[in-house]
Formats: sequence, structure tokens, C-alpha cells
Amino acid sequence: MSRFFFSFVCGFFFLCRAAFAQEDIAWVQIEAQPSLSDANAQIIKYAGQLEDVNGFALGGGWYGIALGPYTREDAETVLQAYRRDGLIPRDAYVTFTSTFRSQFWPIGANLLNVRLDPAENEPAPSVEAASEPQVLELNVPDETPREARASEARLTRDEKKELQIWLQWAGFYNSSIDGAFGRGTRASMSAWQAANGHETTGVMTTGQRAQLKAQYNAVLDGLDLRAYTSLEAGIEMLVPLGVVEKKSAEYPFVNFSPTADVDAQVVLISQEGDQSTLFGLYDIMQTLELVPLEGPRERRKDSFVLVGEDAARISHTEVSLKNGEIKGFTLVWPAGDEERRRRLLSEMRASFTRIDGVMDPAVGAESLQDLDLLSGLEIRRPKLSRSGFFINSQGTVVTTAEVVDSCQRITLEGEYDAELLGVNEQLGVAVLAPAKGLAPMSVASFSAATPRLKSEIAVAGYSFEGVLGAPTVTYGTLADLRGLQGEEELKRLALAPLPGDAGGPVFDTGGSVVGMLLPAPTNTGRQLPPDVSFAASGRTIQTILNDEGIATNSSATAGSIAPEDLTTLAGEVTVLVSCW
Repeated sequence: MSRFFFSFVCGFFFLCRAAFAQEDIAWVQIEAQPSLSDANAQIIKYAGQLEDVNGFALGGGWYGIALGPYTREDAETVLQAYRRDGLIPRDAYVTFTSTFRSQFWPIGANLLNVRLDPAENEPAPSVEAASEPQVLELNVPDETPREARASEARLTRDEKKELQIWLQWAGFYNSSIDGAFGRGTRASMSAWQAANGHETTGVMTTGQRAQLKAQYNAVLDGLDLRAYTSLEAGIEMLVPLGVVEKKSAEYPFVNFSPTADVDAQVVLISQEGDQSTLFGLYDIMQTLELVPLEGPRERRKDSFVLVGEDAARISHTEVSLKNGEIKGFTLVWPAGDEERRRRLLSEMRASFTRIDGVMDPAVGAESLQDLDLLSGLEIRRPKLSRSGFFINSQGTVVTTAEVVDSCQRITLEGEYDAELLGVNEQLGVAVLAPAKGLAPMSVASFSAATPRLKSEIAVAGYSFEGVLGAPTVTYGTLADLRGLQGEEELKRLALAPLPGDAGGPVFDTGGSVVGMLLPAPTNTGRQLPPDVSFAASGRTIQTILNDEGIATNSSATAGSIAPEDLTTLAGEVTVLVSCW
């Protein structure tokens, strides 16, 4: 009996000694948050200016932020100093390890079983630099296996799917996301536990799940992803307010521009309308600079998705029509940051919520008007625009080779895609065909007669590269039937065109085409007079087209037509060619 009593007393003594040793470790608790995401956001702010910042689960869905570990005396010193300097809230207080259940910050750390060895007699940590804690390698679980199974059983199917997604992201799970915890999921849990210093039970505790989630969400650190409610757009969703801020609201867009080193942009889209309005918006969005030309596009009867990508950025737009309301968003993110972009896009998409109302068409009506802006967003402009002219009823176009060099996309009239059929580099003539059927109002007729020297000619072209929306006609004279070096395939003109006129047709007074205006010569080492221009001979152009198997019209009509009739013909034959 006495031996049993002695053993009991000894066991009780060692148990109390362990408990008291743990209670000797003190912490300065500075905040408690009702969600892990809120706690993570606050921890990041504190960690930027304080040392020894930790995050612990408190139970009941609350998460604490604490400084430590310290001795009781050191904790009181830190508490008073940080309060005095205004670095922590006035209601911060000293607490002990038993208050906490599991650690979620820093990721992978576990200071709940640390011991401060008084034998080392280290000085109390100063405000500037607290002492380094000694961490045991074994992570003490926050729940027993039985408690872990019970907490896991309370997870919903969606929460189980989330856990599989986190494990998959961490590289431990490679099967289907089905919310069923079979042998594959259990094995991945064990692998994660082993990699993070936990006992490999195959059943994750509440604290371990929180730790894995924190690891998963670490990629979003610094974005300050917060719920944003736009009453004017009738949209609520998560927005990375750490890198963007609201810049403008002009129907139908609410625009968030970048505020940090991350060149990001968010746009909320909201307007009343039907399917035709939706389809119109689909076309309009593709004219904006924030949607690069390359990328998949999908338009359905009640929604569309636009993805644009170039060397600098990736743009993702989702819009849908429901009950007469068109709503959606665009996220623009730098290229090369794909993991963070995908995670951010997933969070934004999942949080997108329609609330009452759509944007009033009058919103932003008082804003400064600009031809380069559409409702506050920059319109994409082509790299280069020049002129061309139709030569047959299929919409085949002759233009200058200058405008088709190094283009991702070539358009006619800024709207219709065109394909390059061939280029004569020596003469500087290119031939295009519309990607889809295009029926011109009129086509060029090449003059069958030799033009008369010193006769009047007219050049039709988009002098201002499409700004005016229609070609202009510039009059001059045929100065020579050859080039300066006697080139028979050239004509020398006496007129002063603008760069946008290059590629346009050169008409005689009867409305027949005698050539194509060429760009001003460069790198010749000579400065020509401003009224000296050159045109590719009409007959030479016909030869080039015939070699490509393209028939042309010829006209032997003599005489003249009225200037107004020539202007009408020029407007029907001449086409704007743009390089994007």
C-alpha cells in the first residue's frame, strides 16, 4: 500500500512539474479574430514591424495573434513597451500556452511545446530583438485521434473536397476531387503529416487542417483579398484591394486600377439588356486594350468568356445575362505569376454575387470625354494603319507591304480580319484576302491606256489613319512615267500625301487606277522635296496579281468624271488596312 502511495505521489509530482513548466511560458496576446482569413491578414501587418509574431487557434472558431514565447517577466516588459509605443492595442494582455490549441502561423511552426531553459540565464528580450525560442521537433497534436475523427466527421462534402484540393496543391494528392476519404486520400494525409512533423495517423486534426489551409492560402498573402460591395453595379465579390483601388465608375464599368508593383486591374461590368446587348458587349470588350488579341473566346446564348494573353499580361473576362441584367468582371494580371493568378481568379469567381440593381446609364456621364477611352477604359489602337483598295468582288485588297510587317492581326476597316496572300518586297506591294466573305460596294478598274505626262491625278487614302472614318482625296499631277533612276515600274507624282495615304489607289481623271501610292522613301541618304511621291505602276500591280491567279478589271474609258463622282468612287473602293 505504501509503495502504491509513493508511486502515486511521484507521478503526481512529475505531472505538476510539467504543467508548471508549461505555465512558465508566457505570451502577449494582441488580437483575436473570428476567422482564419482575418487573422492571417492582421498577422501579416504585425509581422512587418514586430518580431516573434505567432498565430494560434483558440477554439470556438476564434484565432489569436500573440507575441512570444517569453518568461512571465519578459512578457510584461514587452507588453508595457509595445503599448507605450502604440505598436499593439491597449487591451493586449499576457497569457499562457494552455490558452492555445494549435499553431497556424508561421506555417509549419509549433511553439506550443517549447521550454525556456532558465539554466542558460539568458537576458530578457528587448523590444528590438526577443530571444530565439527552442522548438522541439515533435509537434504535439491539438486533438487525440478519436477527437480528430469526430471533427472530421462533422465536415461537409464540400469541405472534404476543399481538403483534397489543398492536398493536391501541396503535391500529396493526385486523384479525383470527390469528397470521399478513401485509401488515396488517407495516404496523402499521412504523407503531409510526415512532411510537416506530425504523427502519421492518416486523420488530420482541426489544427492540421488549419495549417494546411494556411499553406494553401499563403500565395495570396499581401493581396488583401476582401469582400467588396458595389451598390452602383449590383455586384459583391472578393477584390484584391492590396494591389488595386477603385479609380472610376462610368457606365457600364467600375474600374479598379493598380496601386502597387503588381500591374493588376479589376473591372466590374453591369448593365440592363438582352441577348443582343450581351453580344454587343462581347464585341466591344475585344476592342479594349485590357483584352489582348490572342486567347480563347467563347460566346453562348446567355454568357461569354474572353481570355486574352500577351507577353506582359493575361486578361480573363466572364459575363452572363440573367433576368434582363448583364453582369460580370474582368481580372488583368501580369504574365509569369500563373499560380497566384489562378488562385485569385478562383476566389473571385467563387465569391461573385449578384445583388439588386444594375448600373445607371447616367453614371460617369460628366466625365471628361476622350476618343481613346470607352467609359474610362482605353481602346486598343492598331500599331499601324495605312490604305488599300478592293480589286474584285471577293474583297481582295492591294496595299503597301509596310502595313503587313510583323502583325499579330490584320484588319480591314478595323473590323474584318484579313489574311496575307503574298508580298512583293521589291516593289512594296502586298495582297490581302478577307478571312470571311466581304462584298465591296465597288472595285478598282485599272487603266488600260498609258497615262499622260503632267496629267491630273488623285490619290484616295486614310490620311489620318482612320481617325476621320472615311478616306480623303488628295489632288496632284503625274510628274514622270518613271522613277528617279528610270524605273519603269514606278510613277513619280507631284503631290504631298500623309503617311496614312500609302497603299491607296492613284486615279486618273476618269476614275481608272493608274497605280498605288508608295510610302515615302527612307534611308536613301537624300532629302527629297515634300511634294515628290512615288506610285507602283498599275500595270505592274496587274502582273503581280495575275501571277497569283487573281483576275483584275481594266478600263479603256477616256475623258473625265466630276470631282464629286470621283470622291464617291474613292470612298467605295478605298479600304483602311490596320496592323495589330
